[in-house]
Amino acid sequence: MSEIPAHVQGMLDSHPCYNEGAHRSFARMHLPVAPRCNIQCNYCNRKYDCTNESRPGVTSEVLSPEDAVRKVRIVKEKIPQLSVIGIAGPGDPLANEETFRTLELVKNEFPELTLCLSTNGLNLPRSVERLKELGVKFITVTINAIDPAIGEKMYDFVIWDGKVLKGREAAETLLKNQLEGIKLCTDAGILVKANVVMVPNINAGGIPDVAKKVKEMGAYIVNIIPLIPVPGTRFENMSAPTPEQRKKLQDMCEVDIRQMRHCRFCRADAIGMLDHDRSSEFAHVTCGARETSEGAPIGIQVEGKARYRLAVATSNGKDVDQHFGQTNEFYLYDYEDGKITPTGKQRTDPFLDESMFGEAHRNKIERMVTALKGADIVLTSGFGDKAISEIMARGMHPFKKEGPIDDAIRCAVTDLFEKRASIFG
Repeated sequence: MSEIPAHVQGMLDSHPCYNEGAHRSFARMHLPVAPRCNIQCNYCNRKYDCTNESRPGVTSEVLSPEDAVRKVRIVKEKIPQLSVIGIAGPGDPLANEETFRTLELVKNEFPELTLCLSTNGLNLPRSVERLKELGVKFITVTINAIDPAIGEKMYDFVIWDGKVLKGREAAETLLKNQLEGIKLCTDAGILVKANVVMVPNINAGGIPDVAKKVKEMGAYIVNIIPLIPVPGTRFENMSAPTPEQRKKLQDMCEVDIRQMRHCRFCRADAIGMLDHDRSSEFAHVTCGARETSEGAPIGIQVEGKARYRLAVATSNGKDVDQHFGQTNEFYLYDYEDGKITPTGKQRTDPFLDESMFGEAHRNKIERMVTALKGADIVLTSGFGDKAISEIMARGMHPFKKEGPIDDAIRCAVTDLFEKRASIFG
């Protein structure tokens, strides 16, 4: 069995996921601040969400780092047994810069709380040093196969350095980073738990090899998670393993490495004891949370490192407050990695003297849209049907929202990102 780093032992005593003896005395809280993901697993569909279910990846809200910390304050008052703050999605935490900001804020305000996160491991080698500096002591890596021939059956695609990888190349790239990341974590004194999703007739026969390999890399414990067939996934019609099948596999693997047998398959917004999730009690308590419309689930987003150019209708450079057809000058902004940068202005006032109706008006709208060519998003307080059709015909995204420019830009970028990400299914 892997040795426990001395500086982690005390935290291990109060970590309900790593220590079965702690799960009835200590509570955990998962912060859903990471919506983007860089792989597509064949068993995963975060767009399918029921507030009454407990399943990895689902959440009823996505929080900003600041709102996540506000929520920790509230929960900590109500649940004094809170000992662990984790980030487990709904996408992959290491595909989201918000993860690192959240960890920093929590560490600064609540140094007594233990920090952990779950990841698919693709970006782990690049992130270990940052995580160590932020005080993360526990990391869970979901690794479903060490044979790429099996791995390619578990994943639809992997996004690596801006490229979409499929098949064997995707499986090999993911596996290389997972194993390297586990080794780097253990070398850095971070305790690693390996999650393995058990899919009968796909990867179940190779799980003992996974257990041996992650032990070799220094992992502390393995958690075999049974497949949960979810609508809208490639594995939706597959049978889940029986409890007996799972236990038999756990017994086989325990010869090599500790087995977690008390997992409750927690949501990405789980709160409370493992046996008593209270996430619904605290749902949407923060003012800035991005809530779902009409109770719809939050969907996973596919990671994409992109720059967005926006043309914004504003009269004062502070607020989105003008209708498309009445704007004489659009402010231009670039949005990249969460940063908003002003890049200039585009005059459209020569077109404003045209008629509000008829052929001249149609020509005016076409010329205004053409003047904004190069923008990804046109952000205004309102559009006519003609403007919307012309903007979309030129490959731009019309988005309507009033209020502070920074807030509106973030909403517009999120909306476009989700629409583009939906092509991955």
